[in-house]
Amino acid sequence: MIQELVVAGIGAVVGVIVFMVGARVWPSGWQRAHEESAGELVLDLVKTFFVAVVAFVVVLGWQQYDNAESHTITEAKGLVGTYWLAHDLPDPAHQRIQGLVRQYTNEVLDREWSLMDREHRLDPAAQTTLTSLAEAVAEIPSADSGASDVRSKVFDNVEQVVQARQDRAADAARSVPEFLMIALYVGTALVLVSPVLSGFRITRSTIMMMALLGVVIGSVLLQIHNLDHPFSGQTVVPRGAFEDAQSAYGQIN
Repeated sequence: MIQELVVAGIGAVVGVIVFMVGARVWPSGWQRAHEESAGELVLDLVKTFFVAVVAFVVVLGWQQYDNAESHTITEAKGLVGTYWLAHDLPDPAHQRIQGLVRQYTNEVLDREWSLMDREHRLDPAAQTTLTSLAEAVAEIPSADSGASDVRSKVFDNVEQVVQARQDRAADAARSVPEFLMIALYVGTALVLVSPVLSGFRITRSTIMMMALLGVVIGSVLLQIHNLDHPFSGQTVVPRGAFEDAQSAYGQIN
């Protein structure tokens, strides 16, 4: 909440400064003698130069977030399925596979999640553990028909985890395309400068409207920044799916 208030305040200050400096630099003879509705001007400018780009960027960012959350849930479900099926395997495969599943889950929660936040990438150590898990499943003896059936189901679940992890790696590195961010910043600049170019004089009402416009723009840019990377910032994919998986392991045991 503090961050949002700070950004809104900065946006208001920037909007007022741009307007007042621009109005003083712009030739006074070009300024309008009669003030039009500042609110109507702001609304028209936002509709024309800003809303379309903002809407597209927000939808794209939210879609990336939604996909990342879906991939995380799929990965956690695969881990729980693997752990559950391994309970029916004979030792030592039973203990080894369940131990690797727990180790992988712990590594994702303890190290990988913060790494995705800071560097937008996955942890090689967790990948090594997942590879060991896949190798352990491949080494399960398949002489017995019952064990062979369980082995096949475990392998399917591990494959689900592997594919979901690959999707999560792409999600962690993905962001809004650069050309859209450039269009967004250009639109922001046009919205802030347009009142000056339109010739409005510095009055109390225009200063208030520019401050309000700055608050809106600053808040929108902050939310777009939070949606830019699904695992970074203030709006991040929750860890709940993996935490629920940890709880499920204890119930299965």
